[in-house]
Formats: sequence, C-alpha cells, structure tokens
Amino acid sequence: MKYAKIKVFVNRLRNNMTPEEEILWTKLRGRQLLGRKFVRQTAYIYEKNITGDYYFFVPDFYCREEKLVIELDGKIHDYQKARDYRRDEILKQHGLKVLRFKNEELQDINQLLERIKAEFSDQEMRFRRVRKKEQK
Repeated sequence: MKYAKIKVFVNRLRNNMTPEEEILWTKLRGRQLLGRKFVRQTAYIYEKNITGDYYFFVPDFYCREEKLVIELDGKIHDYQKARDYRRDEILKQHGLKVLRFKNEELQDINQLLERIKAEFSDQEMRFRRVRKKEQK
C-alpha cells in the first residue's frame, strides 16, 4: 500500500476506536504510565518493496522507548489466531515486544496495567529505587 493510503487508513482507525481501546487509552495517554509515551493506532512500517509499496501493521498502542506493542483482542481474534501469530512474529523479528490482552481483561484494569509495567526495562525500576532513596 502507498504511504498516502496508509495515512487515510490509520486516521480512520484512530477516529473509530473500540470502547475497550478508549478505556485503555485513558490510562496510557499523556505519559500516565511511569512516564512512558504511548501512541495509538499508528502505522508500524516494517518493509518497503521495489515498487514503493509499504508493508505495515497498525498496533492498538505502541511505546517506542520500550519497543512495546499492546493489542486488545475482541471476539474477531478468536477466528484469526494464525494471522495474529504471524503478525506478532514479524514484529518480534523487528525487536518489538507484543502484549495481547482480551477485551475482558479490562475488567481488572489495574492488573492489566501492572502486566504492562512489568514489560518495561529494568532501568526504570533502578531509577525509581534511587528516587525513593533520595526522597527519604
């Protein structure tokens, strides 16, 4: 797909978030989760062919500094497990971590956020320990 069409596609997704995506976005936006910047519905381009077409994925949420992709899976994902697996493998080959959550897991959003934080680099954990000591 050409880049101009990708932009239109991504904008359409951004303007039509699922209710579950909106819930999680309220917790991730504005560096609320340990100061990490997340973006939503942005194109991750992983290849360009000789004709100028791009191959890309649009993760629900992406944190560049952690190289972390977060996907919220609705019922449709029950029927496309092989496709999701292939997609996750391509993203992992590009050095990204992929976390998938079922929409139902949002019922305990605090636990879900803890699972996301657990994927953050341990550099942040060291920083928080040092900061706590300084505050004492």
